[in-house]
Amino acid sequence: MRKYLLSMFFLFSIFGLSAQELDVKAKVGNPSKVINNGFIELDVTGGTPPYQYKWSNQGTNLESNRTEGLTEGIPYTVVVSDSKGNSVEKEYQVDAEAITEHFNGTFAPIVASMGSVLFWDPFSAIGIYDPVVYADLKRVAAPEWDAQETSRFILKEWKVGDGEHVNNGDPIATVSKNGQDITAYANADGKLEHFLEEGEVIYNSENKQHVIEQGAQYFASIEYDEPIALLHPNGDPQQKNIPFIVVWLVLGALFFTIRLGFINIRGFRHSLQLAKGKYDDPNAPGQVTHFQALATAVSGTVGLGNIAGVAVAISLGGAGATMWMILAGLLGMSSKFVECTLGVKYRFINSEGRVFGGPMNYLRYGLEKRNKRGLGKFLAAFFAILAIGASFGGGNMFQANQSFSILAGEFPMLIGNGFWFGIVVALLVGVVIIGGISSIAKVTGKIVPIMAAVYVLGALIVIGVNIENIGPAFTAIWDGAFSPSALKGGIIGVLIVGFQRAAFSNEAGVGSAAIAHSAAKTNHPPSEGFVALLEPFIDTVVVCTLTALVLIFTGMHEVEGVGGVELTSSAFGSVISWFPYVLATAVFLFAFSTMISWSYYGMRAWTYLFGKSKKNEIAYKILFLVFVVVGASVSLGAVLDFSDMMILAMSFPNIIGLYFMIGEVSNDLKEYTHRLKAGELFHKTGKNKAEATS
Repeated sequence: MRKYLLSMFFLFSIFGLSAQELDVKAKVGNPSKVINNGFIELDVTGGTPPYQYKWSNQGTNLESNRTEGLTEGIPYTVVVSDSKGNSVEKEYQVDAEAITEHFNGTFAPIVASMGSVLFWDPFSAIGIYDPVVYADLKRVAAPEWDAQETSRFILKEWKVGDGEHVNNGDPIATVSKNGQDITAYANADGKLEHFLEEGEVIYNSENKQHVIEQGAQYFASIEYDEPIALLHPNGDPQQKNIPFIVVWLVLGALFFTIRLGFINIRGFRHSLQLAKGKYDDPNAPGQVTHFQALATAVSGTVGLGNIAGVAVAISLGGAGATMWMILAGLLGMSSKFVECTLGVKYRFINSEGRVFGGPMNYLRYGLEKRNKRGLGKFLAAFFAILAIGASFGGGNMFQANQSFSILAGEFPMLIGNGFWFGIVVALLVGVVIIGGISSIAKVTGKIVPIMAAVYVLGALIVIGVNIENIGPAFTAIWDGAFSPSALKGGIIGVLIVGFQRAAFSNEAGVGSAAIAHSAAKTNHPPSEGFVALLEPFIDTVVVCTLTALVLIFTGMHEVEGVGGVELTSSAFGSVISWFPYVLATAVFLFAFSTMISWSYYGMRAWTYLFGKSKKNEIAYKILFLVFVVVGASVSLGAVLDFSDMMILAMSFPNIIGLYFMIGEVSNDLKEYTHRLKAGELFHKTGKNKAEATS
């Protein structure tokens, strides 16, 4: 009998253990040839429900047994746990089928690896600060409030006293919305703090200050007993990192600004004189005027980043990101001065008058002068390889792809016709770039001022209509820059968002603009440095700031769930109903001018590596036009991200060279300034001192 009971106990134990085991079955799907639309759905049995699903995809909720929007060809993990703490880890992969999915899946790990270097955070790595975002309180908003609300909210009655402890879900107040009473509930455990007295207005859509003020909808806060780490939907802590690439670019810009005695400020007036053509010498070597070189370079930087990118910065960092964005733009003016001065100084002009210049030249020959020939050759070749990749991707495919997407959103007849759109754009681009830098300069010299004027005029109209918001708007920018909420990442988080957007937009320190400016007609390299410092001012201090002000003046900086160009378009549309169509056209022109400018950048890098023959130039141009069609036809996802990262990576070899040659630039600047004050430079009137004394 005892043996029988022991056997039964043993069998029941085995059965009990097996009942605790989690059995996971997965349905893995790839619905279409569109990239990044894979899904994994789990069916879990065994254990003790409810189950929790911790996916490696951070956007998937812990309670969800389905994750979607997955990259094909990339493995994803999930840890399934039951209520008793039993867990099992599984790994799945959505198989890539279409060629675009194979491309995307192949490049995604490369992009991630490159991103781990470019966006590496040296400060958190050595323990200077904790990158995890903590919240010490949670604010309570008026119930049923929306950023585009047209209602009036009044705090009717407090149900809990100021300073009292509340639990999540407790009723804390009665709020009147347009005369209808609504109960407001606590959204966390902690100590309640009142912002308003009973009877006071929480939010009134007719009060412009409420529309502009960030957080006007909040009437109370709940202070946590201890700070709580903010989490992604999958449970991973949110982090606000300080990317190494941003530190590299901004510290370089700060160093050049101080080393050259704040040339970005004291040289501004002279740069305007040069851009206006006051010192244009028609007999000077080069192919384009100062203004045409400026227009070509500006067209390569002013683009989707100024419209869509700023909206992302404002939605992530709040209104305060605007101030740091402006500061980074001002510092970037000095970087542009240094690289474009060197671009002209080390250019090569062949017997036909064609110019070959840019970082490839000054990195190689400038460092060779300092007995660093090996380093110079390596940095120049490295830069050229990155520039070619960037021209095909970020300067071409990304522009074609995004301009098609934006236009198709406003003009539905384009949907499904990406290939033909690409053919038309390739023909338009081809007509311009086949003619070389002179042709490119003539087109950008006309397009850039027109499209910039249209965009600036539209922004000024929106700001003018809401001019009474100017006080609250600048208050929101100032407060947001120096005392942002933890939800925006604190001062460090907002500062980095602003710096990052500016650095990515104006490309100061990247070296691309030095290629365009090297073709300028001038006998004095620093003169082109002066012209170039206007670029970050136009791109970031003017265009990016106007975009930010439009978003803030219209209250769109408080809208959640919408980002990029859609948010900017909504902001303009809230004042000028038909302007989104104009904006879509302007975006296309921005993208078109960026493509033709980057074709020149890439071609100069190409000829540096493969030779300066016209056959090599034609081969590059044909290849470039093919990528225009490819970019508009398909969405290559990670390939485009990879190309954008290559643009940023160009700053590594470039700034290393600038550090070595800053002393040379400083000496050239002193000599140029002396000659300018002495009246020895060519002047449009022809009455320079040299001629007067001859």
